[in-house]
Amino acid sequence: MSGVTAGARRRFPHLRQDFLASVVVFLVAVPLCVGVAVASGVPAELGLVTGIVGGLVTGSMAGSSLQVSGPAAGLTVIVFEAVSTYGVGTLGVIVLAAGLLQLAMGFLKVGRWFRAISVSVVEGMLCGIGLVIIAGQLYAAAGLKAPETGIGKIVGLPRAFADVLGNTEALASLAIGAGTIAVIVLWKKLPKRVRSVPGALAAVVLATAASLGFGLPVATVEVEGLLGVIEPPGAQAFAELATPALWGTIIAFALIASAESLFSAAAVDRLHDGPRTEYDKEMLAQGTGNTVCGLLGALPMTAVIVRSSANVEAGARTKASRVLHGVWLLLFAAVLPFALALIPLAALAGILVHAGWKLIPFRQLAGLWRGHKGEAVVLMVTAVAIVVVNMFEGVLIGLALAVAKTAWEASHVKMEVVDKGAGPIQAYLAGNATFLRLPKILDSLESLPQDRPVELDLSRLHHLDHACRTALESWAERHSAAGTEPVKLTTAA
Repeated sequence: MSGVTAGARRRFPHLRQDFLASVVVFLVAVPLCVGVAVASGVPAELGLVTGIVGGLVTGSMAGSSLQVSGPAAGLTVIVFEAVSTYGVGTLGVIVLAAGLLQLAMGFLKVGRWFRAISVSVVEGMLCGIGLVIIAGQLYAAAGLKAPETGIGKIVGLPRAFADVLGNTEALASLAIGAGTIAVIVLWKKLPKRVRSVPGALAAVVLATAASLGFGLPVATVEVEGLLGVIEPPGAQAFAELATPALWGTIIAFALIASAESLFSAAAVDRLHDGPRTEYDKEMLAQGTGNTVCGLLGALPMTAVIVRSSANVEAGARTKASRVLHGVWLLLFAAVLPFALALIPLAALAGILVHAGWKLIPFRQLAGLWRGHKGEAVVLMVTAVAIVVVNMFEGVLIGLALAVAKTAWEASHVKMEVVDKGAGPIQAYLAGNATFLRLPKILDSLESLPQDRPVELDLSRLHHLDHACRTALESWAERHSAAGTEPVKLTTAA
């Protein structure tokens, strides 16, 4: 017997640490899986299905060893939009196609290129998502129906609060939601031994106990059973792929889920000293997980920083911890599904309001504004665009603005004019001369005296694009046409 134990220890040297970490991650994951599913407009069990796939399938694959995947608050907004537009039955096809697209990107080794995406755009995306989640879940906390658009949710909040004041049931529901948030925030201030129980789980348990104990008239989670909600996409759902607009949603799912997962991987790498993330393999793992989720008709998955950081902090050493957390989710969904029916929807809304608040990068925005105002503007414009328009177009607007800003900065050019009063005027161009700065360059050159010879020195330029070169040659011809000595051009050797 001791020989078997010794062999197991040699094969799984960190089994104890990984086992304990898996329990912690499981306790963190349960309320988040359920909350994200409800907020996305799908049955609660589908959130658990995605969490199970994230643990058993994605968790067993190579990529980022300590990162944990599952349904994420960051995709709630776009999933809700997709379900509202196309229905729950089509969600599986969208997730399946997005997963296959992620697999293609992984095989083409596109994963590493996601690190080139502007951090300001990603932070702006998360900020916009956070604002929409907070606004939408405030309605859910009060038991009210939220407007469909992001801007509608925010603009309608004053009227919603006015409606709550005269409604006893809404006030009771809002009190449960507010109490949930208060427990999560204050839980961090309790002794470490108490904090071994995740704050979100404690908040849900206390909210459930309060609603039952005081007989509060609040809505609870509807339970259909694990097998009852798994619905592989049928022929009619696949027929929706002929709709061009659906492909915009699929691309948005794939790109946003990939970006969130790979940026999460970079953050997790900073939390531990173990093996670094292999980005292309992580892309394959995420794509495989989403492909399986799509076949089961479940929610899309991403790597989730909350669960991942809990995994690292709990002492996990290998990917066994995340696989085991998937096992515990499966056992919970199979054995204790009735427990979900006791959870007040307002408590889940409170968890997501807190999660949305954490997505807003207050510290990063303040730091950017002090040192890089342009990056701060990109962040804020991306966030506002997501709230006003939608997720996909908002991110595209942010990316376009980031590219334009980078191009403008990269085209910085300086012109120095030396006029000694006699002889030719000497003009020196330094930096990067591109078409973006061409009007400024020509204005400076055309302001030089027409009756004086000019020596234009381009040897200090790092880059001279075709448009600038052609425009400078044309200006030189015009300047020399009035009988002045030909402009002398000096270029780099």
